[in-house]
Amino acid sequence: MSDSSTGDALQTLTNRLFDEIAVGDTASTERTLTDKDIRLFALLAGGLNPKQTDSATTGSAEPLQGVIASGTWGSALISGVLGTRLPGPGTVYCSQSLRFMGPVRVGDTLRVTVTVVERDPARKRLRMDCECTNQRGDVIIDGEAQVQAPTERIALQRDSIPDIRIDMPKDQGLKRLLDHVRTLGPLRVAVVHPCDAVSLGAAIDAREAGLIDPVIVAPRAKLTAIASDAGLDLAGLTIEDVPHSHAAAAAGARLAGEGAVQAIMKGSLHTDELMSAVLASAAGLRTERRVSHCFIMQTPAYPRPFIITDAAINIAPDLNAKADIIRNAIELAHAIGIVQPRVAILAAVETVNAQMPATLDAAALCKMADRGQITGALLDGPLAFDNAVSPAAAHVKGIVSEVAGQADILVVPDLESGNMLAKQLEYMGHAASAGIVLGTKLPIILTSRADSRETRLASCAVAVLLAAHYKESPP
Repeated sequence: MSDSSTGDALQTLTNRLFDEIAVGDTASTERTLTDKDIRLFALLAGGLNPKQTDSATTGSAEPLQGVIASGTWGSALISGVLGTRLPGPGTVYCSQSLRFMGPVRVGDTLRVTVTVVERDPARKRLRMDCECTNQRGDVIIDGEAQVQAPTERIALQRDSIPDIRIDMPKDQGLKRLLDHVRTLGPLRVAVVHPCDAVSLGAAIDAREAGLIDPVIVAPRAKLTAIASDAGLDLAGLTIEDVPHSHAAAAAGARLAGEGAVQAIMKGSLHTDELMSAVLASAAGLRTERRVSHCFIMQTPAYPRPFIITDAAINIAPDLNAKADIIRNAIELAHAIGIVQPRVAILAAVETVNAQMPATLDAAALCKMADRGQITGALLDGPLAFDNAVSPAAAHVKGIVSEVAGQADILVVPDLESGNMLAKQLEYMGHAASAGIVLGTKLPIILTSRADSRETRLASCAVAVLLAAHYKESPP
């Protein structure tokens, strides 16, 4: 008889009495080590070196990838299985003997299994074999535990168990990003038609943060009225007066083409209106590559920042367009310090299926990388989303890959799927994000009217990094 983590769906924790348990009974659960786990365990244990829990001190381009969990974290997971699954509530821990065979790093997924190997009816005790394996099947912890099983039925409502967590400051990653890019100096940016309080305020915020030196391209009278109503100060701003949004887009593209600005920032006009002006041949901003958009995102559930592309420009890209979308994303990854990004080309399944064009494109793109047509990264696909970001899911499916479970770049099949994925992560996964357009001769900061102040500042900071990268490697 066995139990598994699928029992998490139940609303009640019910124990199993000693007389109901036989030798060979087993229970298991899985848990992926996160940044929050590291910090919470350090808080509970006390006295741990704070450098072990601070990504700013790891010296790694990928925060916390070098941080190793205390072996007692795995021991606590074993205790959790015994206390909630087998035997369950009412279990008394008598003793434990464990061997720690290897490290557990942020992003690793442990499968914790306990198995009954001996019963002592006189004392109602059980000897349990305990094992923790990682997503690769390596044994990380093994040993045994002695427990006294309950003899009376106990049932606990799951909602009576407190949710213990550490609230991470939402602006922690943003602060580190801003601190890093301030050393590069402000970027001269054409802010195109910021004719609402949100977009005008974002330009002023970015200037005050030392990120941009804005040139506001918009109708002056309209700007003055908006600033007065919103309590914004236009003092010290360079304003290029134009009659309307269409003229603002054309003027912003002209300034960029002339080299008067180093980036363009979208205001309250529609994306199509801005991009039509940018892509016009007269602007001189096109490169050989197709233009595409990238979201840089970070969520508490994933151990590193990652890129989603394309969720804003290319509606239904063909194979050649996807190749350029990937090349642009790789360039962005290099600009933000990822030397060899891992690119997961997403589809609904991880196998090639002639009835699913996204899987055929993924296979062709990987072969293009094999032939040197796409360079600077590791590519794999097709990969379903779970296989791309979960080492455990990839292991279960038998996928052996340097990309699966640890992707830095997620390439979506089309704009609709990418847009939905990004917004789900932002609104339901508490992800922080930044948006940028590549494939032109300078960065284009593309934000939405619904974006937060933090997203707008982060997008400006990414533009600063990308502009610095373009100085060394022009697009």
